[in-house]
Amino acid sequence: MESEGVSLPLIHKHPMVPFNDLRRGDCCHRFESLSDGYFCKTCDFFVHKKCRDEISEFIIDHPSHPNHTLRLEHISDSSCDLCHIINENISYRCQKCDFDVDLHCAKYPPPDVIDSFETHHHKLTLLKEDTWFNCSAKCGKAGRGYPYKCDECDVAFHVACVWYPAEELNYSSEVHHPYHSLHPLKFLTGEPPDYSDGKCRLCGRMIDRIFYHCSSCNFTLDLPCVLNPPPRSLVDFKAHDHQLTLFPRLDSFTCNACGLKGDRSPYACFHCGFMIHQDCLSLPRVININRHDHRVSRTSVLGVVNSTCGVCRKKVDWTYGGFSCQRCPGYVVHSKCATSKYVWNGKELEGVLEEEEDIEPYVVIDENTIQHFSHKEHYLRQIHGNGIVYEDNKRCGACTHPIGIQSFYGCMGCDFSLHQNCAECPKKKWHVLHNERLTLVTNKELEVFHCYACGLWSNGFMYKHGTRNFDVLCGSISEPFVHPSHLQHPLYHIPTEKEQICNGCNEREYLVLRCIEGDCGFVLCFKCATQPQVVKHRVDDHPLSLCHGEEEASGKRWCDICEKETNPKNWFYTCKDQNASLHRECVLGDYGGLMPRSIAMVSDKSYEVVLNNSVTRPFCSQCKSRCMYPINLKLLGTSETYICSIRCAYLIHWMV
Repeated sequence: MESEGVSLPLIHKHPMVPFNDLRRGDCCHRFESLSDGYFCKTCDFFVHKKCRDEISEFIIDHPSHPNHTLRLEHISDSSCDLCHIINENISYRCQKCDFDVDLHCAKYPPPDVIDSFETHHHKLTLLKEDTWFNCSAKCGKAGRGYPYKCDECDVAFHVACVWYPAEELNYSSEVHHPYHSLHPLKFLTGEPPDYSDGKCRLCGRMIDRIFYHCSSCNFTLDLPCVLNPPPRSLVDFKAHDHQLTLFPRLDSFTCNACGLKGDRSPYACFHCGFMIHQDCLSLPRVININRHDHRVSRTSVLGVVNSTCGVCRKKVDWTYGGFSCQRCPGYVVHSKCATSKYVWNGKELEGVLEEEEDIEPYVVIDENTIQHFSHKEHYLRQIHGNGIVYEDNKRCGACTHPIGIQSFYGCMGCDFSLHQNCAECPKKKWHVLHNERLTLVTNKELEVFHCYACGLWSNGFMYKHGTRNFDVLCGSISEPFVHPSHLQHPLYHIPTEKEQICNGCNEREYLVLRCIEGDCGFVLCFKCATQPQVVKHRVDDHPLSLCHGEEEASGKRWCDICEKETNPKNWFYTCKDQNASLHRECVLGDYGGLMPRSIAMVSDKSYEVVLNNSVTRPFCSQCKSRCMYPINLKLLGTSETYICSIRCAYLIHWMV
C-alpha cells in the first residue's frame, strides 16, 4: 500500500511515501506546476509523480543521441550534456560515448533547429557531436558539450541559454503578489540579473532558473514563494508567546531563537522586539543528538553564562535561544548545531516517553569477577597487566587484538578474554559519526565487516545501527578524546564537508578528530586514533612502541620488515632501544582486526585467518612476494593459496 511506502527501484533505494511539495524534484532537477510526488525522509529526496509515472530503464533512438541506447543509471556529480545542469542522482547514460542526459532533457529533447528572432536573428542548429565552444549568450562561459550553432555568424550557445521547453513556461507571465503590491512581478528564466543577489526575498534560497522578478525594486521570488507564500502573520506558541508578523524586506537582524544573523524577511513581534528566521519557526522542542547521552530541550533563553556549545565547541551567547540538557547543568548547544544533519536524526520527541534502558555490559559478581552479557555461560575474572609480560597468544573477543600488557578479563571455564576497556563498552551508545543510537553486537558468527570510521576490516564485536557498523575501538570513541600524541589538548569531531590532513598518516580524510585550541590545527583520522600504542612483532623480542614522529630526525632509516626507507617524521613503531623505525602498515598489516583461526568471506570466497608465525613465510598467490604481515588469509581447501593484503584479495577477485 502507498501509505506504507512506495518502492521506486529505478529511482531510489529506499521506500518512499506520497508527498506534496513545491520544491525542485531530485529526479529531474526542475519544478513542476503540479507538485504531487514521493518523498524519502531518510535522504531528504523528492520525486515528482509525473517523473515516476513516465520513467523507463532504457531509451532507444533519443533525438539527441540516436546511434546508441541510453540506460538509466544512478550517478553523482555529472552534468547533463544538453542543459549542463548537475546530475546528483540519476540520468540516462551512454557508456560508449560518455554521454549523459537528465530526466528532463530525455523527456523534452531540444529541437534540431530553433528559428526564433527572440533567441538569435538566424537559424540555430543543434550539434550532435561533443564540441568545444564559447557560449555567446549572456552566460559567456566556455566548455565542451552539444551546443546550438549559427553557421552564418559562427557563434554557439548552450542549449539551456536559448531553449526552454513548453512545459517550463506554463506559468503566468506576470503576477500581483501580496508581498510586493507596488508592481507586478514578471516571469523570467535562466540566470537572475547581475544586479540582484540571486536569492529569493522571502526564503533566502538561491534562485533556480525559473523565478519572478521586479526590476524596478530588485525584488525576486522563487516559484515556491510565489505559489505558496508564507503567511503574513501567525501565532505559534512553541516559537513565541505573541503574534508574529512577516517583514518582507532586506534588513540585518539577529534571530532570538538561534542567535545567528539574518539578512531578510524575519518574523517579528511588535510587543517585545522578538525576531526569528522563518526556518527557526519549525525548530523541534525535544530531541536526541549524537553528542550526548540524554535528551536536550529547546529554550528561548539559555541563561547559562560562560558555556560552550556541545557540538561546535564555540562560545554560546546565553541571551539567545538554544538547546540544553535538563540533567546536566551547563550542557548547552546552539540551535543550528543541535539540528544539523550531522547531529540530529530529525525526530521530534516532545510527548514521547523516554524509556530507561539497561546499557551496563556486565554484572559484578565480586571485586574481581563479572558476568559479561556476551559470555553468560561463564564468569570472567580480572587479571591485572604488569606492564612487562606481553600476552601475545590471548586475543580479545571484542576488538580481536592481542591482550598485550593491558589488564583484562579471562574466562574461568574457557579461553575467552576481553580487554578491560572492551569489557566496559556499554550495550548501547551514541556516536559522533551517526545520528541513531548504536547497539553493541557480539558478532558470534565472526562476520567480516568494514568499520565506517576507520575503513578497516574486523570480525569482532561491532557497534551497529542498520547498515552502519563500527568496530569497538572506533565505536567507543567519545568527546573529549585524549590521544597520547597530543596530550596538551583534547580532540573533537567537528562536522565539516572539507577534507583535512591527518597528522598521523598525512592522508586527507573527512572523518577526523581535531584540536580546537587557537590555531593548533592538530588532526587525527579514526584509523590513527585507534592504532595500538604497544604491539608485539616477530622482528623483535620486546614489545614495539608507537612513536609519533621525530621532528629533529636526520639521516636515513630503514624498516626491518619490508627493508625500505622510512621517514622518521611520520609515525612509526620502534623497539626498546629505539634503533628501529618500522612502518606501521608493515607491523600491523591489513588483517589485524580479524580473529585468527576464524573463517572470512572475501569476494564470495572462504578464507581461513592464519597467523604468519612459521619459520618460513608463505608466498602470496597474487603479488608472488613473501607474506610479511602478521596475519594472512589462506583459501579454504588449499594448502598454498595465501593472500597477504586487501589489495591482493581484490586483485585476485577482479582477475577471475
